[in-house]
Amino acid sequence: KRFIEALPATVKTIAVLDRTKEPGSAGEPLFQDCISGIYEGLTNGWGRIHTLPRVFGGRYGLSSKEFTPAMVKAVFDNLKLEKPKNHFTVGINDDVSHTSLEVDPNFSTEPDSVIRSLFYGLGADGTVGANKNSIKIIGEGTENYAQGYFVYDSKKSGSVTVSHLRFGPEPIRSAYLVSRANFVACHLPMFLDRFDMLKALVPGGTFLLNTPFDQNEIWARIPTPVQEALIAKKVKFYVIDATKVARDSGMGGRINTIMQVCFFALSGVLPREKAIDAIKYSIKKTYGKKGEEVVAMNLKAVDNTLEHLHEVTLPNKTNGTGPLLPPITANAPRWVKDVLGRLTAGEGDDLPVSAFPVDGTFPTGTAQYEKRNLAIDIPVWDEKTCIQCLKCVAICPHATIRAKVYDADRLGGAPEMFKSTESRIPDFKGMKFSLQVAAEDCTGCALCVDVCPAKNKTEAKLKAINMQPQPPLRLQERANWDFFLTLPELDRRRIKPGQLRQQQLLQPLFEFSGACAGCGETPYIKMLSQLFGDRAVIANATGCSSIYGGNLPTTPYTTNQCGRGPTWANSLFEDNAEFGLGFRVSIDKQREFASELIKKLAPQLDDDLVTDILQADQSNEVGIYDQRERVT
Repeated sequence: KRFIEALPATVKTIAVLDRTKEPGSAGEPLFQDCISGIYEGLTNGWGRIHTLPRVFGGRYGLSSKEFTPAMVKAVFDNLKLEKPKNHFTVGINDDVSHTSLEVDPNFSTEPDSVIRSLFYGLGADGTVGANKNSIKIIGEGTENYAQGYFVYDSKKSGSVTVSHLRFGPEPIRSAYLVSRANFVACHLPMFLDRFDMLKALVPGGTFLLNTPFDQNEIWARIPTPVQEALIAKKVKFYVIDATKVARDSGMGGRINTIMQVCFFALSGVLPREKAIDAIKYSIKKTYGKKGEEVVAMNLKAVDNTLEHLHEVTLPNKTNGTGPLLPPITANAPRWVKDVLGRLTAGEGDDLPVSAFPVDGTFPTGTAQYEKRNLAIDIPVWDEKTCIQCLKCVAICPHATIRAKVYDADRLGGAPEMFKSTESRIPDFKGMKFSLQVAAEDCTGCALCVDVCPAKNKTEAKLKAINMQPQPPLRLQERANWDFFLTLPELDRRRIKPGQLRQQQLLQPLFEFSGACAGCGETPYIKMLSQLFGDRAVIANATGCSSIYGGNLPTTPYTTNQCGRGPTWANSLFEDNAEFGLGFRVSIDKQREFASELIKKLAPQLDDDLVTDILQADQSNEVGIYDQRERVT
């Protein structure tokens, strides 16, 4: 009754939006409630309407899809049509059921008085925390209203985070992400090669880049499309080596405070001195419990920031490094490039419905195609100092360091900079040994350097593996890694898994996951996949391991050259011990059933073969290999 009474007498058409989908129903719940309510109201003479309005239902916001003013406009435009589309959707491109409405991507209702900012950071670098502090500083210390949305995936630390901030003199009711920004900041220089972050920057806006190159060097170091956008939009371009400022201030790799100071200095939201005083007050309040030393380091970083902030004078022509890096490597299958590549690039919302698998099945082993290029520094192998203990291979959380032994004739066609040496492992004397780093998959945690026991006898500070800047080595190491993968895997029957230096020659079937840099869990999962991966059945409890293990768009569990790999599953709402027990019971039953079948077939098969299959010892690699040969 209250609903009917609230409807104006002039209403002719109504759109009802549900944030749910009920396949098989006559309509979504709110849509049906409105129709029945209006009909009942008219029947009883309630309210001010006397004729039945046209009512159309639609869906919005499923799976956290955006709902913007442009989509609201699309709904109203649909209602104006002579025959509006019913059971429509907004926010997706439905090219299968053709329910979606066309949306104008350039439509906006935001006033120019609102300062809109985007910050591209690296997970765990403090960017999100600093931006939350900025919101507090502006919201509490000025007359401005503030709003923040923070977008990041489930790749834990080490993935891209995008902070969407708005500040303005009027209350902010924009419940959607920033699509037209006055200020864009890139906190990790590698992101500039991967993401079109100037797409959302308005003409005349400000772009801030954290980079090791100064204002005179940077122009030739950035991709050509970025240069074109900077020139076309007449962007005010600033650079700072925040990583150096952080290190010099004793803060390691935490650049959040430094970039926060730059934002306030460039955005004009607050007078510069007032902003710096507010940041210092916030530092004392936030880090006071961690001790005076931590507070002092942050204050020192604030004081050192502005002298390292420089504006770049834009040339009139481009001379960049070329196009943006593809989100997925060129050797990936087409579907991986067309779908997972778009998801990886943050363009998943633009994909049509038809692009996705009908049954929700995604391929495994796709993390190898991502090449996130997160590391500022990567490990470089010194083959002359190496004792071939393979501790670095064992401890690597992302399987980006691998070792192989192989015959010398396999080196034909090796890249000029590919390193190899004589094997020092007793069982593989006379063979060649190589240790190779996947430079574009490495996260730069340096655990390999920490664990390395071999010392360089001529330079005491060096080991058999040492960290060096990644960008100059990227192309060289990409070629080396590609060649390394062509070298044959050692026959598992020749390897003694009880010896670490031999065990780590086994191929890992868990690689390049989205776990944190330096993760302490993943080396164990990787080792499990090396020892038993081609026959492992994994019941994964919910937690970090289920996120970086079963993540989309790319998946770290993979298969060997025979197509065998771990079988993995996670049940969110089920006790994992019970879940795993179900696996065990099921496999035992399948084995029992298989035994019964082969016994029935014994007259048609060789009796000795049947006996060998049923009594086979499968406690080691040789036994497993022999059993597979019998079965096939």
